Amino acid sequence: MNTPIINGLKKYILENNTRFHMPGHKGKDSLSFLGGLIPYIDVTEVGGTDNLHNPEGIIYESQKLSAKAFGAKESIYSVNGTTGGLHAAIMACIRPGGKALIQRDCHRAVYNALILGGITPKYIYPRYSHEYNIVTTLNPDDIEKELTEDSEIEAVIITYPSYYGICSDIKKIAEIVHKHNKILIVDEAHGSHLKFSKRLPVSALEAGADIVVQSTHKTLPAFTQSSIVHVGSDRVDIHRLRTFISMLQTTSPSYILMSSIDFAVAYMEMHGEYKLGCLLDNIEKWTSYMKDIQNLTILNKDSKNNEIHDFDNTKILLKVHGVTGKSVEDMLREKYNIQLEMSDYYYGVALTSVLDEDEDLEKLAYSIEYICKRYSYIEEDQNKIDIRQIKPKLHTTLKDGFYSDKTEIELIKSSGRIAADFIIPYPPGIPILCPGEIITEEIIQYIQALKKNNMQILGFLDYNREKIRVVK
Repeated sequence: MNTPIINGLKKYILENNTRFHMPGHKGKDSLSFLGGLIPYIDVTEVGGTDNLHNPEGIIYESQKLSAKAFGAKESIYSVNGTTGGLHAAIMACIRPGGKALIQRDCHRAVYNALILGGITPKYIYPRYSHEYNIVTTLNPDDIEKELTEDSEIEAVIITYPSYYGICSDIKKIAEIVHKHNKILIVDEAHGSHLKFSKRLPVSALEAGADIVVQSTHKTLPAFTQSSIVHVGSDRVDIHRLRTFISMLQTTSPSYILMSSIDFAVAYMEMHGEYKLGCLLDNIEKWTSYMKDIQNLTILNKDSKNNEIHDFDNTKILLKVHGVTGKSVEDMLREKYNIQLEMSDYYYGVALTSVLDEDEDLEKLAYSIEYICKRYSYIEEDQNKIDIRQIKPKLHTTLKDGFYSDKTEIELIKSSGRIAADFIIPYPPGIPILCPGEIITEEIIQYIQALKKNNMQILGFLDYNREKIRVVK
Protein backbone atom coordinates (compact mmCIF):
# COMPACT_ATOMS: atom_id res chain seq x y z
CA MET A 1 0.00 0.00 0.00
CA ASN A 2 1.09 3.55 -0.69
CA THR A 3 0.76 5.32 2.68
CA PRO A 4 2.97 8.46 2.73
CA ILE A 5 1.86 9.69 6.16
CA ILE A 6 2.33 6.33 7.84
CA ASN A 7 5.67 5.85 6.11
CA GLY A 8 6.84 9.31 7.16
CA LEU A 9 5.83 8.78 10.77
CA LYS A 10 7.58 5.41 10.87
CA LYS A 11 10.71 7.11 9.56
CA TYR A 12 10.49 9.75 12.29
CA ILE A 13 10.04 7.06 14.96
CA LEU A 14 13.16 5.25 13.68
CA GLU A 15 15.20 8.43 14.19
CA ASN A 16 14.73 7.75 17.91
CA ASN A 17 14.73 11.45 18.73
CA THR A 18 14.66 12.77 22.26
CA ARG A 19 11.46 14.77 22.10
CA PHE A 20 11.39 18.20 23.68
CA HIS A 21 8.17 18.94 21.84
CA MET A 22 4.48 18.33 22.40
CA PRO A 23 2.48 16.19 22.96
CA GLY A 24 3.25 15.79 26.64
CA HIS A 25 3.35 11.99 26.54
CA LYS A 26 6.60 12.36 24.53
CA GLY A 27 6.02 9.17 22.59
CA LYS A 28 6.78 7.14 25.71
CA ASP A 29 4.78 4.29 27.15
CA SER A 30 2.43 6.25 29.43
CA LEU A 31 -0.39 5.73 26.94
CA SER A 32 0.70 2.33 25.63
CA PHE A 33 -2.17 0.50 27.33
CA LEU A 34 -4.59 2.91 25.69
CA GLY A 35 -2.86 2.41 22.35
CA GLY A 36 -3.68 -1.27 22.48
CA LEU A 37 -7.33 -0.42 23.02
CA ILE A 38 -7.62 2.05 20.14
CA PRO A 39 -9.28 -0.22 17.56
CA TYR A 40 -11.81 -1.29 20.19
CA ILE A 41 -12.63 2.07 21.85
CA ASP A 42 -13.01 3.96 18.57
CA VAL A 43 -16.78 3.90 18.93
CA THR A 44 -19.73 6.23 18.55
CA GLU A 45 -22.68 7.26 20.73
CA VAL A 46 -24.30 3.93 21.53
CA GLY A 47 -25.65 2.38 24.71
CA GLY A 48 -23.08 2.75 27.49
CA THR A 49 -20.75 5.22 25.74
CA ASP A 50 -22.61 8.47 26.57
CA ASN A 51 -22.70 11.56 24.29
CA LEU A 52 -20.35 14.55 24.54
CA HIS A 53 -23.11 16.84 23.27
CA ASN A 54 -25.46 15.73 26.05
CA PRO A 55 -23.34 13.98 28.67
CA GLU A 56 -25.19 12.02 31.33
CA GLY A 57 -23.01 8.96 31.89
CA ILE A 58 -19.30 8.21 31.67
CA ILE A 59 -18.37 11.49 29.92
CA TYR A 60 -20.39 13.47 32.47
CA GLU A 61 -18.60 11.67 35.30
CA SER A 62 -15.16 12.23 33.72
CA GLN A 63 -15.81 15.94 33.19
CA LYS A 64 -16.88 16.28 36.83
CA LEU A 65 -13.63 14.66 37.95
CA SER A 66 -11.67 17.05 35.75
CA ALA A 67 -13.50 20.06 37.19
CA LYS A 68 -12.63 18.88 40.70
CA ALA A 69 -8.98 18.28 39.77
CA PHE A 70 -8.50 21.74 38.27
CA GLY A 71 -10.77 23.67 40.65
CA ALA A 72 -13.39 24.63 38.03
CA LYS A 73 -17.12 25.11 38.43
CA GLU A 74 -17.54 23.04 35.29
CA SER A 75 -15.23 21.44 32.72
CA ILE A 76 -16.17 20.55 29.16
CA TYR A 77 -14.02 18.45 26.83
CA SER A 78 -12.95 19.81 23.47
CA VAL A 79 -11.87 17.32 20.82
CA ASN A 80 -11.26 20.22 18.42
CA GLY A 81 -8.30 21.26 20.53
CA THR A 82 -7.88 24.57 22.31
CA THR A 83 -8.64 26.26 19.00
CA GLY A 84 -12.21 24.97 19.10
CA GLY A 85 -12.49 25.75 22.79
CA LEU A 86 -11.35 29.35 22.29
CA HIS A 87 -13.78 29.85 19.41
CA ALA A 88 -16.66 28.71 21.63
CA ALA A 89 -15.56 30.65 24.71
CA ILE A 90 -15.12 33.93 22.84
CA MET A 91 -18.33 33.69 20.84
CA ALA A 92 -20.29 32.66 23.92
CA CYS A 93 -19.16 35.69 25.92
CA ILE A 94 -19.11 38.49 23.32
CA ARG A 95 -22.11 39.40 21.19
CA PRO A 96 -21.75 39.90 17.40
CA GLY A 97 -20.56 43.44 16.82
CA GLY A 98 -19.20 43.64 20.37
CA LYS A 99 -15.67 44.51 21.46
CA ALA A 100 -12.90 42.45 23.00
CA LEU A 101 -9.66 43.64 24.51
CA ILE A 102 -7.04 41.14 23.37
CA GLN A 103 -3.37 40.61 23.88
CA ARG A 104 -1.84 41.35 20.49
CA ASP A 105 0.39 38.29 20.60
CA CYS A 106 -2.53 35.91 21.14
CA HIS A 107 -2.65 32.78 19.01
CA ARG A 108 -4.28 32.93 15.58
CA ALA A 109 -7.23 30.94 16.98
CA VAL A 110 -8.31 34.04 18.90
CA TYR A 111 -8.28 36.15 15.74
CA ASN A 112 -10.27 33.53 13.86
CA ALA A 113 -12.88 33.55 16.62
CA LEU A 114 -13.21 37.32 16.27
CA ILE A 115 -13.85 36.95 12.55
CA LEU A 116 -16.37 34.14 13.04
CA GLY A 117 -18.18 36.10 15.72
CA GLY A 118 -18.06 39.48 14.02
CA ILE A 119 -16.21 40.85 17.07
CA THR A 120 -14.11 44.04 17.04
CA PRO A 121 -10.67 43.76 18.69
CA LYS A 122 -8.84 46.39 20.66
CA TYR A 123 -5.21 45.50 21.27
CA ILE A 124 -2.97 45.64 24.28
CA TYR A 125 0.70 45.06 23.60
CA PRO A 126 2.95 43.19 26.03
CA ARG A 127 6.25 44.64 27.06
CA TYR A 128 9.37 43.89 25.02
CA SER A 129 12.72 43.09 26.64
CA HIS A 130 15.63 44.54 24.68
CA GLU A 131 17.94 42.76 27.13
CA TYR A 132 16.58 39.34 26.18
CA ASN A 133 15.13 40.12 22.73
CA ILE A 134 11.76 38.65 23.60
CA VAL A 135 8.15 39.70 24.15
CA THR A 136 7.45 39.51 27.87
CA THR A 137 4.41 40.36 30.00
CA LEU A 138 1.33 42.55 29.92
CA ASN A 139 1.25 45.70 32.03
CA PRO A 140 -1.96 45.49 34.11
CA ASP A 141 -2.15 49.29 34.07
CA ASP A 142 -2.66 49.14 30.29
CA ILE A 143 -5.72 46.94 30.82
CA GLU A 144 -7.02 49.29 33.50
CA LYS A 145 -6.63 52.23 31.14
CA GLU A 146 -8.43 50.57 28.23
CA LEU A 147 -11.34 49.34 30.35
CA THR A 148 -11.71 52.75 31.98
CA GLU A 149 -11.76 54.56 28.64
CA ASP A 150 -13.99 52.11 26.73
CA SER A 151 -17.00 50.72 28.57
CA GLU A 152 -18.14 48.84 25.43
CA ILE A 153 -15.42 46.20 25.88
CA GLU A 154 -17.18 43.00 26.96
CA ALA A 155 -14.27 40.66 27.65
CA VAL A 156 -10.49 40.57 27.99
CA ILE A 157 -8.57 37.76 26.28
CA ILE A 158 -4.99 36.95 27.26
CA THR A 159 -2.46 34.16 26.85
CA TYR A 160 -0.97 32.63 30.02
CA PRO A 161 1.69 31.35 30.05
CA SER A 162 3.18 32.35 26.70
CA TYR A 163 4.67 29.81 24.30
CA TYR A 164 8.00 30.73 25.92
CA GLY A 165 6.76 30.17 29.49
CA ILE A 166 6.53 33.85 30.41
CA CYS A 167 3.68 34.71 32.80
CA SER A 168 1.97 38.05 33.37
CA ASP A 169 0.58 39.12 36.75
CA ILE A 170 -2.70 37.30 36.16
CA LYS A 171 -4.05 37.82 39.66
CA LYS A 172 -3.86 41.59 39.27
CA ILE A 173 -5.26 41.40 35.74
CA ALA A 174 -8.24 39.35 37.00
CA GLU A 175 -8.91 41.88 39.75
CA ILE A 176 -8.91 44.75 37.26
CA VAL A 177 -11.15 42.95 34.76
CA HIS A 178 -13.68 42.05 37.45
CA LYS A 179 -13.62 45.55 38.95
CA HIS A 180 -14.97 46.68 35.58
CA ASN A 181 -17.51 43.81 35.50
CA LYS A 182 -15.95 42.21 32.43
CA ILE A 183 -15.10 38.58 31.67
CA LEU A 184 -11.53 37.29 31.62
CA ILE A 185 -10.89 34.55 29.03
CA VAL A 186 -7.49 32.87 29.26
CA ASP A 187 -5.75 30.80 26.61
CA GLU A 188 -3.84 28.49 28.96
CA ALA A 189 -2.93 26.05 26.21
CA HIS A 190 0.58 25.69 27.60
CA GLY A 191 -0.36 25.65 31.28
CA SER A 192 -2.54 22.65 32.07
CA HIS A 193 0.23 21.35 34.37
CA LEU A 194 0.48 24.47 36.55
CA LYS A 195 -2.25 23.40 38.97
CA PHE A 196 -0.26 20.36 40.07
CA SER A 197 2.83 22.04 41.56
CA LYS A 198 3.29 24.90 44.02
CA ARG A 199 6.75 25.43 42.50
CA LEU A 200 5.15 26.69 39.30
CA PRO A 201 3.25 29.92 38.58
CA VAL A 202 -0.34 30.10 39.78
CA SER A 203 -2.87 28.58 37.38
CA ALA A 204 -5.35 30.86 35.63
CA LEU A 205 -8.32 29.32 37.44
CA GLU A 206 -6.67 29.80 40.82
CA ALA A 207 -5.97 33.41 39.88
CA GLY A 208 -9.66 34.09 39.21
CA ALA A 209 -10.12 33.73 35.44
CA ASP A 210 -13.71 33.24 34.25
CA ILE A 211 -13.01 30.85 31.35
CA VAL A 212 -9.78 28.93 30.86
CA VAL A 213 -9.02 26.79 27.82
CA GLN A 214 -6.23 24.24 28.17
CA SER A 215 -4.44 21.92 25.76
CA THR A 216 -4.12 18.78 27.85
CA HIS A 217 -2.07 17.29 25.04
CA LYS A 218 0.64 19.96 25.21
CA THR A 219 1.97 19.45 28.71
CA LEU A 220 0.07 16.41 30.05
CA PRO A 221 0.16 12.79 28.80
CA ALA A 222 -2.77 13.04 26.39
CA PHE A 223 -3.22 12.60 22.65
CA THR A 224 -2.91 15.58 20.31
CA GLN A 225 -6.08 17.64 19.87
CA SER A 226 -7.46 16.89 23.33
CA SER A 227 -8.36 19.99 25.36
CA ILE A 228 -10.62 21.18 28.18
CA VAL A 229 -12.72 24.32 28.57
CA HIS A 230 -12.99 25.26 32.27
CA VAL A 231 -15.56 27.64 33.74
CA GLY A 232 -14.28 29.52 36.77
CA SER A 233 -17.09 31.86 37.79
CA ASP A 234 -20.78 32.66 37.70
CA ARG A 235 -20.12 35.48 35.23
CA VAL A 236 -20.21 32.87 32.47
CA ASP A 237 -23.50 31.76 30.98
CA ILE A 238 -22.74 28.03 31.06
CA HIS A 239 -25.75 27.07 28.95
CA ARG A 240 -24.66 29.50 26.21
CA LEU A 241 -21.08 28.22 26.43
CA ARG A 242 -22.22 24.60 26.11
CA THR A 243 -24.33 25.56 23.11
CA PHE A 244 -21.37 27.12 21.30
CA ILE A 245 -19.03 24.25 22.16
CA SER A 246 -21.58 21.81 20.75
CA MET A 247 -22.12 23.99 17.68
CA LEU A 248 -18.41 24.30 16.88
CA GLN A 249 -17.32 20.73 17.65
CA THR A 250 -17.69 17.72 15.44
CA THR A 251 -20.85 15.67 15.95
CA SER A 252 -18.60 12.61 15.86
CA PRO A 253 -16.31 13.29 18.84
CA SER A 254 -13.37 10.95 19.23
CA TYR A 255 -13.59 8.60 22.18
CA ILE A 256 -9.86 8.02 21.73
CA LEU A 257 -9.19 11.68 22.51
CA MET A 258 -11.69 11.82 25.36
CA SER A 259 -10.18 8.68 26.85
CA SER A 260 -6.73 10.25 26.79
CA ILE A 261 -8.04 13.33 28.66
CA ASP A 262 -9.63 10.99 31.18
CA PHE A 263 -6.27 9.23 31.64
CA ALA A 264 -4.15 12.40 31.73
CA VAL A 265 -6.22 14.01 34.49
CA ALA A 266 -6.22 10.82 36.57
CA TYR A 267 -2.46 10.45 36.03
CA MET A 268 -1.79 14.00 37.22
CA GLU A 269 -4.09 13.60 40.21
CA MET A 270 -2.15 10.51 41.26
CA HIS A 271 1.41 11.32 40.18
CA GLY A 272 1.52 14.95 39.03
CA GLU A 273 2.98 16.67 42.09
CA TYR A 274 5.71 14.07 42.52
CA LYS A 275 6.56 13.83 38.81
CA LEU A 276 6.64 17.62 38.40
CA GLY A 277 8.88 17.84 41.46
CA CYS A 278 11.34 15.38 39.92
CA LEU A 279 11.17 17.18 36.57
CA LEU A 280 11.84 20.60 38.13
CA ASP A 281 14.73 19.19 40.18
CA ASN A 282 16.30 17.76 37.02
CA ILE A 283 15.73 21.00 35.10
CA GLU A 284 17.39 23.02 37.87
CA LYS A 285 20.29 20.59 37.92
CA TRP A 286 21.00 20.77 34.19
CA THR A 287 20.21 24.46 33.65
CA SER A 288 22.66 25.20 36.49
CA TYR A 289 25.21 23.15 34.60
CA MET A 290 24.49 25.01 31.37
CA LYS A 291 24.81 28.44 33.04
CA ASP A 292 28.56 27.92 33.09
CA ILE A 293 28.73 27.25 29.35
CA GLN A 294 30.36 30.14 27.51
CA ASN A 295 28.27 31.96 24.85
CA LEU A 296 24.97 30.53 26.11
CA THR A 297 22.03 32.38 27.64
CA ILE A 298 19.22 30.53 29.40
CA LEU A 299 16.00 32.42 30.06
CA ASN A 300 14.15 31.08 33.10
CA LYS A 301 12.74 32.02 36.49
CA ASP A 302 16.12 33.41 37.57
CA SER A 303 15.79 35.99 34.77
CA LYS A 304 12.74 37.63 36.39
CA ASN A 305 12.78 41.42 36.35
CA ASN A 306 10.30 44.27 35.90
CA GLU A 307 9.48 42.92 32.43
CA ILE A 308 9.01 39.27 33.45
CA HIS A 309 6.56 38.74 36.33
CA ASP A 310 6.92 34.97 36.52
CA PHE A 311 8.19 32.06 34.47
CA ASP A 312 7.21 28.44 33.87
CA ASN A 313 10.51 26.63 34.20
CA THR A 314 9.22 23.55 32.37
CA LYS A 315 10.02 25.54 29.22
CA ILE A 316 13.77 25.82 28.61
CA LEU A 317 14.78 28.79 26.45
CA LEU A 318 18.26 28.49 24.98
CA LYS A 319 20.15 31.22 23.12
CA VAL A 320 23.53 30.33 21.61
CA HIS A 321 25.31 33.60 20.93
CA GLY A 322 26.03 34.17 17.26
CA VAL A 323 23.80 31.32 16.05
CA THR A 324 20.11 31.67 15.23
CA GLY A 325 17.60 29.67 17.21
CA LYS A 326 16.54 27.96 14.01
CA SER A 327 20.12 26.80 13.36
CA VAL A 328 20.40 25.46 16.90
CA GLU A 329 17.16 23.54 16.41
CA ASP A 330 18.41 22.09 13.13
CA MET A 331 21.79 21.07 14.59
CA LEU A 332 20.20 19.37 17.57
CA ARG A 333 17.96 17.35 15.26
CA GLU A 334 20.56 16.47 12.64
CA LYS A 335 23.60 15.83 14.84
CA TYR A 336 22.18 14.74 18.20
CA ASN A 337 18.70 13.35 17.53
CA ILE A 338 17.07 15.96 19.74
CA GLN A 339 13.91 17.69 18.52
CA LEU A 340 12.96 21.01 20.08
CA GLU A 341 9.39 22.31 20.25
CA MET A 342 10.18 25.45 18.24
CA SER A 343 12.73 28.14 17.50
CA ASP A 344 12.71 31.80 16.58
CA TYR A 345 15.53 34.09 15.45
CA TYR A 346 17.21 34.06 18.85
CA TYR A 347 15.91 31.15 20.90
CA GLY A 348 15.42 27.43 20.78
CA VAL A 349 12.58 26.26 23.02
CA ALA A 350 12.68 22.87 24.73
CA LEU A 351 9.24 21.90 26.04
CA THR A 352 9.36 19.42 28.90
CA SER A 353 6.68 17.42 30.68
CA VAL A 354 6.29 14.90 33.48
CA LEU A 355 7.46 12.19 31.05
CA ASP A 356 10.95 13.67 30.60
CA GLU A 357 13.69 11.97 32.58
CA ASP A 358 17.09 13.06 33.90
CA GLU A 359 18.92 11.41 30.99
CA ASP A 360 16.86 13.41 28.47
CA LEU A 361 17.97 16.69 30.04
CA GLU A 362 21.55 15.45 30.38
CA LYS A 363 21.64 14.73 26.64
CA LEU A 364 20.28 18.20 25.87
CA ALA A 365 22.83 19.90 28.14
CA TYR A 366 25.85 18.10 26.72
CA SER A 367 24.68 18.65 23.14
CA ILE A 368 24.17 22.37 23.71
CA GLU A 369 27.60 22.57 25.32
CA TYR A 370 29.20 21.05 22.24
CA ILE A 371 27.31 23.38 19.89
CA CYS A 372 28.42 26.41 21.93
CA LYS A 373 32.06 25.35 21.83
CA ARG A 374 32.09 24.66 18.10
CA TYR A 375 29.56 26.93 16.45
CA SER A 376 29.19 30.16 18.46
CA TYR A 377 29.46 33.31 16.34
CA ILE A 378 29.56 31.50 13.00
CA GLU A 379 26.60 33.43 11.56
CA GLU A 380 27.69 36.98 10.81
CA ASP A 381 24.18 38.41 10.57
CA GLN A 382 23.19 37.24 14.06
CA ASN A 383 21.97 40.08 16.32
CA LYS A 384 21.73 42.54 13.41
CA ILE A 385 17.94 42.27 13.32
CA ASP A 386 16.12 44.44 15.80
CA ILE A 387 13.32 42.12 16.87
CA ARG A 388 10.90 44.80 17.94
CA GLN A 389 7.20 45.10 18.38
CA ILE A 390 5.56 46.40 15.24
CA LYS A 391 2.17 47.99 15.79
CA PRO A 392 0.36 48.09 12.42
CA LYS A 393 -2.27 50.76 11.82
CA LEU A 394 -5.82 49.64 11.19
CA HIS A 395 -7.48 50.77 7.95
CA THR A 396 -10.65 48.70 8.17
CA THR A 397 -12.12 46.16 10.56
CA LEU A 398 -10.66 42.69 10.93
CA LYS A 399 -13.87 41.14 9.58
CA ASP A 400 -14.16 43.55 6.61
CA GLY A 401 -10.51 43.02 5.72
CA PHE A 402 -10.93 39.26 5.82
CA TYR A 403 -14.08 39.24 3.66
CA SER A 404 -12.91 41.92 1.23
CA ASP A 405 -12.31 41.45 -2.49
CA LYS A 406 -8.67 40.49 -2.82
CA THR A 407 -5.83 40.70 -5.28
CA GLU A 408 -2.37 39.11 -5.33
CA ILE A 409 0.83 41.13 -5.09
CA GLU A 410 4.49 40.54 -4.27
CA LEU A 411 5.35 41.41 -0.69
CA ILE A 412 8.10 43.79 -1.77
CA LYS A 413 5.55 45.87 -3.73
CA SER A 414 2.87 45.90 -1.03
CA SER A 415 3.87 48.96 1.01
CA GLY A 416 0.82 51.12 1.63
CA ARG A 417 -1.64 48.34 0.72
CA ILE A 418 -4.17 46.76 3.10
CA ALA A 419 -3.57 43.18 4.23
CA ALA A 420 -6.37 40.76 3.33
CA ASP A 421 -4.83 37.69 4.99
CA PHE A 422 -2.90 36.95 8.14
CA ILE A 423 0.90 36.91 7.92
CA ILE A 424 2.07 34.64 10.71
CA PRO A 425 5.47 33.19 11.68
CA TYR A 426 4.81 29.60 12.75
CA PRO A 427 5.55 28.63 15.39
CA PRO A 428 4.43 30.33 17.57
CA GLY A 429 1.41 31.36 15.45
CA ILE A 430 1.25 35.05 16.39
CA PRO A 431 0.26 37.41 13.53
CA ILE A 432 2.61 40.11 12.29
CA LEU A 433 -0.24 41.37 10.10
CA CYS A 434 -3.99 40.91 10.37
CA PRO A 435 -6.62 41.55 7.67
CA GLY A 436 -7.50 45.22 7.51
CA GLU A 437 -4.06 46.48 8.60
CA ILE A 438 -1.75 48.73 6.59
CA ILE A 439 1.46 47.17 5.26
CA THR A 440 4.58 49.31 5.74
CA GLU A 441 8.22 49.09 4.64
CA GLU A 442 9.15 48.26 8.22
CA ILE A 443 6.81 45.28 8.22
CA ILE A 444 8.04 44.10 4.80
CA GLN A 445 11.66 44.20 5.94
CA TYR A 446 10.83 42.36 9.15
CA ILE A 447 9.01 39.55 7.30
CA GLN A 448 11.87 39.24 4.80
CA ALA A 449 14.42 39.04 7.62
CA LEU A 450 12.51 36.20 9.27
CA LYS A 451 12.19 34.35 5.97
CA LYS A 452 15.89 34.86 5.22
CA ASN A 453 16.68 33.11 8.48
CA ASN A 454 14.53 30.10 7.58
CA MET A 455 11.54 30.98 9.75
CA GLN A 456 8.32 29.50 8.36
CA ILE A 457 5.86 32.24 7.41
CA LEU A 458 2.18 31.43 6.88
CA GLY A 459 0.25 33.67 4.52
CA PHE A 460 2.35 33.55 1.35
CA LEU A 461 0.61 32.36 -1.80
CA ASP A 462 3.94 31.81 -3.53
CA TYR A 463 6.67 31.32 -0.94
CA ASN A 464 9.58 31.81 -3.35
CA ARG A 465 8.19 34.99 -4.92
CA GLU A 466 6.72 36.12 -1.59
CA LYS A 467 3.26 36.76 -3.02
CA ILE A 468 0.49 37.75 -0.62
CA ARG A 469 -3.14 38.85 -0.86
CA VAL A 470 -4.20 42.44 -0.24
CA VAL A 471 -7.51 44.31 -0.38
CA LYS A 472 -8.37 45.00 -4.01
